[in-house]
Amino acid sequence: MVGMDRSHAWLVVNARSGSNSEAAREHLEDALSRHDCAVAETIEFPDRTLPTREELDRNRVRRLVVFTGDGTLNAIIEAATGWDGEILVLPGGTMNLLSTRLHGEDVDCDTILTRIARHAYRKVRPLMACCAAGRAHAGLLVGPGTAWAEVREAMRDRDLAEFAQNASDALAETTAGPRVRMVDPARGHADGYPLIELTPSHRGMQVDGYRLESAGEFLQQSWAVLRRRFREGPHERLGLLDRLVIESCDDQPLDILIDGEPAKLGNRAEFTVAECPVDLLASAHGF
Repeated sequence: MVGMDRSHAWLVVNARSGSNSEAAREHLEDALSRHDCAVAETIEFPDRTLPTREELDRNRVRRLVVFTGDGTLNAIIEAATGWDGEILVLPGGTMNLLSTRLHGEDVDCDTILTRIARHAYRKVRPLMACCAAGRAHAGLLVGPGTAWAEVREAMRDRDLAEFAQNASDALAETTAGPRVRMVDPARGHADGYPLIELTPSHRGMQVDGYRLESAGEFLQQSWAVLRRRFREGPHERLGLLDRLVIESCDDQPLDILIDGEPAKLGNRAEFTVAECPVDLLASAHGF
């Protein structure tokens, strides 16, 4: 991006994302300046709507620098679908799963921007996990265990009363809510799981099932879900697939999280893979 015309790059930030503190924003602005990554305009989401392909083309934007969490990043990619520019993902959220996928584990903004300035990157369109409710670039969760997402939001907002209420509700939903199971191909436990995770990669969707057979396992998995470190909890590998079908064990709608954002599907749903609809910049070794 060295020497790029200022009219060609925009920055998108979200004050509610996990890493978007005032100090982090100041550090990012300093890093962008030091790496000659000139930004013509900053979009503060959600105070301003996300830019569409038409708006980006109209303003001759060639690169979006995105410093948000995975959920906002998902919405940005959806809004820019079909755009022929490029998106630089920076770790601006709590877990930054897509940033990790593109740049490596625990790689900070300075390191990423150094790589970009040295042209040590490639344009990619990684596979996503897709369903009728949307596309997940970082991960997709299915089952009553997704109720813990609301607990995580209350924890992030430091709302102790809401945290306690949501934790109680999530506990009841996870233990008594309708479990989900894989039926095509039929794998795993026939009586289902409180949570099935689909993680897209260049090899397809990694599928993991999470069962809670004891109080200790429940506490371990609940803490893992709150931190969005799902694989730190007890789980079973169910496959690496391009297509699968999941159904509710009790003929109820499926609760899902698409890159951390809640949605619902019918009692039986198909999940597939598809390429990202816009170019992303990847700097990880061996991507």
